[in-house]
Amino acid sequence: MTPKSTATSKPTSPIHWRTAVRVADSAAVGRVATATEFFSSEEVAVAVELVDTRLAQGAASGYDFVLADIDGELAGYTCFGPIPATAASYDLYWIIVDPRHQGRGLGRMLLERSEEAIRAAGGRRVYIETSSRPQYEPTRGFYLRTGYTQAALLDDFYAPGDGKLIYVRAIGERTLNAF
Repeated sequence: MTPKSTATSKPTSPIHWRTAVRVADSAAVGRVATATEFFSSEEVAVAVELVDTRLAQGAASGYDFVLADIDGELAGYTCFGPIPATAASYDLYWIIVDPRHQGRGLGRMLLERSEEAIRAAGGRRVYIETSSRPQYEPTRGFYLRTGYTQAALLDDFYAPGDGKLIYVRAIGERTLNAF
C-alpha cells in the first residue's frame, strides 16, 4: 500500500461499508491488489484465496473483512483474524487501497473500522507484518502514524535483503474520559 495519488481530500463519493464478502470480491480483490503494483502474482493469489476461503467456510475460516465500495466498485479492504493459540491477539493480513483512492484517508478509515471490529470481538492486540524493501517505506510510515510500533525485524525473511517487519498496537477497550 503506497500512495500513488497526491490527492489529500476525502473520497467525494459516498463510501458503502460492508463486512460480508461476495463472490465478485475474488476478482475485485485481485484487481485492486494488482493495481497497486506492490504484490507478486503469488501474493495476489493469496489475497484472492482468503476471500474464497471466507466464502467457502464463513466465519469458521478465521478471516474477517472490512470492505469499502465507492461508486459500486471495491475501493479498498482489510482482511484480519484471530491468531490461533492466543487469548486476544489478531493479525491484520491485508490492507489494500485501490491506487485511484489512495491519499484520501481511506486506508486510515479501513484500519479504524477493522480495529473496532477486532475490539468488539474481544481482541486486544493487532499485529501487522510487512516487507523491509524500500518501496514499503510509505506503508511502514502509515503504520507508525496510526499508532503501531515496530516490534521486530527478521532479516532476509522473504528473500535476501528483504526482511519482515512486525508492527503491533494494543487496542484494548475504549474508555470515556472522566471529567
